[in-house]
Amino acid sequence: MSSMSSKSQSGPTGAANAETRQVVIQCDGAVIRTGWSNWFRRCTAGLLVVSLLLNVWYIWQPFAYQQPPIAEQHLQGTEGSRDRIAVIRFEGTISPPFTSRWLRQLKQAQDDVTVRGVLLVIDSPGGFVADSHQLYREIQKLAEDKPVYVAMKRIAASGGLYIAMGIGEQGRIFVEPTTWTGSIGVIVPRYNATELVEKIGIKSEPLVTGPMKDTLNPFREMSEHERTVWAAILEDAFTRFVFVIADNRSQLDETAVRELATGQIYTANQAIENHLVDEIGYTDEAITALASSLKLDTFDAFEYRSTPGLIDMILGSEATTPKTITDQILQASVPQAMYYASWNPWIP
Repeated sequence: MSSMSSKSQSGPTGAANAETRQVVIQCDGAVIRTGWSNWFRRCTAGLLVVSLLLNVWYIWQPFAYQQPPIAEQHLQGTEGSRDRIAVIRFEGTISPPFTSRWLRQLKQAQDDVTVRGVLLVIDSPGGFVADSHQLYREIQKLAEDKPVYVAMKRIAASGGLYIAMGIGEQGRIFVEPTTWTGSIGVIVPRYNATELVEKIGIKSEPLVTGPMKDTLNPFREMSEHERTVWAAILEDAFTRFVFVIADNRSQLDETAVRELATGQIYTANQAIENHLVDEIGYTDEAITALASSLKLDTFDAFEYRSTPGLIDMILGSEATTPKTITDQILQASVPQAMYYASWNPWIP
């Protein structure tokens, strides 16, 4: 093994460059050169970068989880008028993180003394049972303080219809001529991939503490006992849906609602005939009708705008929407009761 050596290099002008020290180790004829100074500098730089990133993270973290402010945008009437009508838009699937955003807007409308009435514009195929009921309850509270109307757009089905019931008998529901609504019912998404796994030679053998722990396992058949258990769960959510409609539509009782609750979609005219909604009308007409009921000569109709926060932008769609059929099959193993107008709750 050779000893340590050092060399200096001179540039073309003959001036001596900075000395670079090296360790030269010779083992059985092989030479290994290690630049101690270069290695030390790289490690120090790496530690500084890591330290900087950690400090940035600790500073940024509190701001990342702060709720962004709710902005307002003028829609109709006299901007700046003392009497105001708030418009809240429920668009897309009723699920996190949108639920919390809508709840904040409902609370802001309720607390704002300048807001005389509220219009809910619904364009949603529904969503989670729990989220739909949470919004329904908050809309009920709002409707106890201020008049609330609904304007349905392209689709306001299942959970979309459910939350509309929160305005009570005193509210009015407007639908566009091409609106689809209805789809009264509950769905728990499940795939049966037993034949697929048999073909590719996979056998699912999860370790569980009870026979119901993997009840929605897509890689095995459901037992009759499991189907009985889930039927009771579905019936509970379904009965709640039926009474939510019966309690808030004066011309419908439980029997009439159950006859409508086949899960089917109803057109605007069918929904009017079946007393699920009140009349044909667009958003601007619903605003005008609400202002008229409040006897307002002048009013400022505006809508709330919630800006997505950093966490929403970074994690939002990536965290909630499975991208492939495999992801959908795996996520379907998680029990998720939904008031949803589709067999596939993960359609974008």
